[in-house]
Amino acid sequence: MPARNSGKKLSIVVPCYNEQESILVFYTKLDRFLKKKVFNRTAMEFIFINDGSEDNSLDIIREIAGTDRRVKYISFSRNFGKESAIYAGLEKSSGYYTAIMDVDLQDPIELLEEMFVLLDDDKTDCVAARRISRRGEPFFRSVLASLFYTIINKISRLKIAAGARDFRIMKRPMVDAILSLPEYNRFSKGLFSWIGFSVKWISYENVGRQKGNSKWSFRDLIFYSIDGIAAFSEVPLAFAAFMGIGMSFLAVGGIIFIVIRKILFGDPVSGWPSLAVIICFSGGLQLLCLGIIGQYLAKTYLETKKRPKYLIKEQNC
Repeated sequence: MPARNSGKKLSIVVPCYNEQESILVFYTKLDRFLKKKVFNRTAMEFIFINDGSEDNSLDIIREIAGTDRRVKYISFSRNFGKESAIYAGLEKSSGYYTAIMDVDLQDPIELLEEMFVLLDDDKTDCVAARRISRRGEPFFRSVLASLFYTIINKISRLKIAAGARDFRIMKRPMVDAILSLPEYNRFSKGLFSWIGFSVKWISYENVGRQKGNSKWSFRDLIFYSIDGIAAFSEVPLAFAAFMGIGMSFLAVGGIIFIVIRKILFGDPVSGWPSLAVIICFSGGLQLLCLGIIGQYLAKTYLETKKRPKYLIKEQNC
């Protein structure tokens, strides 16, 4: 029996970057699945965001849109990143319910039914998915991901569920709240948590990519993690300040120790190797603190430019 919410429109936002091998497979499986009874009376739209792909992704999306009126697409003038693609998709969505899904099929399509049914609760604003395992991922990548969630939950006032995905369905008030946040440097997992609203979580085992390779390099993930920490915690700045204070006290203590040793024991100050090590150590800490401050200044600098989050080259919506 269809859920009470089945009469309202569902928008599905799908960011794509060099995913020519996955797009048609994803669309075919999604279209077939959404013919289930629970979605019988649900109007739908699929919004594909081509994030400056360099392969045939846009051509494939155009072909699908030519055969299915529900398919809308936006094509950026260049690669602006997944965060911008998500924001663009949310801006173009018109449904009362809006889902975000990856086109690589790592977000299990089968979960959509359970998520949609759980949203049939007036007290629930969002149903989101989280991975309870990273089986199949490179070991080092899994360790770093776990470390990131541990760090950000320790140093931030926000709590981001470990293994949280962008895969979720939100009601319109929550989507509007996300769109009301104008910042250029976006970290969606943090924004979803910051705005509040009532969220139910669905856990699932990790699903590997069925086609192609991940477009996220190790370097990309590191910078994405830094963006997340800089966006939702001031602790690194406090760390830099306390490190400076600590080094100052350490230096004063060292001076006192040398003077006392010279007065009491007549010991000369030891040679240059120890001095060189101390200078290198303190210089390294200074550069670290400057780097932390620089990250925050860079984010502020980008925000003050007020550049658009993305530029559209082609669209059908």
